[in-house]
Amino acid sequence: MNKETEIKLRASRETLAALREHPLLKKRNKSGWSSHELFNQYFDTLDRDLAQARVALRLRRDGEQVIQTLKSRGQSVAGLSERNEWDWHLSKAKLDTKKLTDECWPASLAELDKKQLKPLFTTDFVREKAEIAWGRGKAKTVIEAALDLGKVVAGEGEEEICELELELREGEPAALLELAAELAADLPLMPCDISKAERGYRLFDAASYNLSLPAPQLHAEQSLDDAFCALAWHLLGSSQRLAEQYRFNGHWKLLSQWLEKLVELRALLSSLGQAAPRASSHALRGALDALLDDWRPRLLAGQDNDDLRQNAPALFAAELQGIRWGLFSLNLSRWLLARSWTVERNARGNRQGAAVLGNWLPHLLAEEGAALQLKRYQQQPEDLAEQLPRIERIQVWLHLARQVLEEVPEVDRLYGEMCKLHELAQQPLSPEVLAARVAQAHTVATLKPWKLLLK
Repeated sequence: MNKETEIKLRASRETLAALREHPLLKKRNKSGWSSHELFNQYFDTLDRDLAQARVALRLRRDGEQVIQTLKSRGQSVAGLSERNEWDWHLSKAKLDTKKLTDECWPASLAELDKKQLKPLFTTDFVREKAEIAWGRGKAKTVIEAALDLGKVVAGEGEEEICELELELREGEPAALLELAAELAADLPLMPCDISKAERGYRLFDAASYNLSLPAPQLHAEQSLDDAFCALAWHLLGSSQRLAEQYRFNGHWKLLSQWLEKLVELRALLSSLGQAAPRASSHALRGALDALLDDWRPRLLAGQDNDDLRQNAPALFAAELQGIRWGLFSLNLSRWLLARSWTVERNARGNRQGAAVLGNWLPHLLAEEGAALQLKRYQQQPEDLAEQLPRIERIQVWLHLARQVLEEVPEVDRLYGEMCKLHELAQQPLSPEVLAARVAQAHTVATLKPWKLLLK
């Protein structure tokens, strides 16, 4: 068994061509580029039992070699993935189910009749690969860079494969993100944790691509640093899956959900006080603000404008042809992996970061709730929009950490009412909106959980 650690980056044909000649890769290329035609057949039952068990089974023909591979899904977030992989070299291009022993075969499939395994889809592509020496200082790092161009075919459906894969051969995973970020500073590269196998399953069954990543299971005794890190990884990974699926099918709801994840990320980054000094996240917040400044007005305007909705996929395609979305995603991944917000904070910030979540969170919500001044905005509803950042900071923690607030009743209801207040704060002013803002501010202010949090 091998452990595969890699990052997958969606690209265009133009970007693949540019990567071959990129100065960074040319300088560090120790092997030269070699080209391989790879023909891959993926197997599963018609009920897709392997996919449900989170494994992928394929036969690959690479020149004269035939390789049978079983891969586990492992951990995959924000484009960076770790998977277990078993390879067997075969004498002929025929699936050998005898190789699928208990050593590698999931226990959940122990009763499966392997005779039911059938070819479902193919992923055939040309791979140009090179060995990149990426050592910094005394640490030796070797990364295989692979430029893949081809297609996935499932029945009558097909999708282009056009991507850069960076696979760690020796060294630390942080090196993959470092190299990827340096390349993404010049070229549009979109981190993407959907594997070629997942694309095949998605063509076979459009509903098979899971958009919902499981939310982190926070608990009251964990530190603020650990909780923040888990939530930020979750939001980043979720935003990337939504971006990938919107790119694929153009459904407006997915674009709205993508924006919601970015709004939550922005609120989370600004909610930690001295535990995450502003200087440590300055560049990330600036990049995120630029995205939100462009996309928030588009989404708001598109709610009642069919023409804008129809034009949105083209605008999003243009976004992906630039560098800022991919570069932001990679830089945030590097920041989270290194826990960069902890590096230069003071003693008070260290104490706050180490504080248990069950103590810190009620204090934060009480502080933000008092500063929200709901009574004031019942008198001045026209100014409620100025409180959007604070409303969003309250929302993100109520949404993703509500299980920590066990002693506060009806937290779900409070979150729902805050969402209504948030929506009204963004709507253009009219007599009806002003009246609704007054009523909603009163509703939130008189809720029992709100009163308890402000005590």
